[in-house]
Amino acid sequence: MNGTGYPDIAMMHQLAALLGYLAGSIPFGLVMARLFGLGDLRSVGSGNIGATNVLRTGNRLAAFLTLVLDAGKGALVVLAFRVATAGDPASEDYALLAGLFAVIGHNFPIWLRFRGGKGVATTLGTLAAYAWPVGLAAGATWLLVAALFRYSSLAALVALAAAPAFAVLFADSRAAVLAALLALLAIGRHHANIRRLLAGTESRIGQKAE
Repeated sequence: MNGTGYPDIAMMHQLAALLGYLAGSIPFGLVMARLFGLGDLRSVGSGNIGATNVLRTGNRLAAFLTLVLDAGKGALVVLAFRVATAGDPASEDYALLAGLFAVIGHNFPIWLRFRGGKGVATTLGTLAAYAWPVGLAAGATWLLVAALFRYSSLAALVALAAAPAFAVLFADSRAAVLAALLALLAIGRHHANIRRLLAGTESRIGQKAE
């Protein structure tokens, strides 16, 4: 505790980053693939550990569960820190940091030698928990673009690039900062997808792995 009666700010920032990272690094796509007997997901399709690649196995239930769990781990750490530190003036900062590091953990999990996913579901879960109108608007944008063009990567890029604007409209500066950081991270993780989209060789949603 510090003189204010609240936990030490530096310690809480470190704890939020650590627990967020550890929660985010749980590779639910790999877990679901193993549970459903789909083999090692890293040798399927794009090799990604996210829900889109699980869907390429043809198992929709496993893909759905991966989507929910990956989104849930981002949402959980945000809500957990918000509740656990309620009343602390820095509570929202802890929640933001935990959500950010949950996405980093998903993208660069220590258990997989830092070779993880692209963090789209975890990002949407984090945004929805931190500022639900922003998460809802970004999720709706993803669904619209995916329905129109059938490219998961394109839908993710458009939705997350728009998220900072949604945060400015529907939330506050903290949400805008979080959305901008997560958008930059997602764009960086999709560099190969961007090249394939430009070349016209990107796989569409639901396309099975060969």
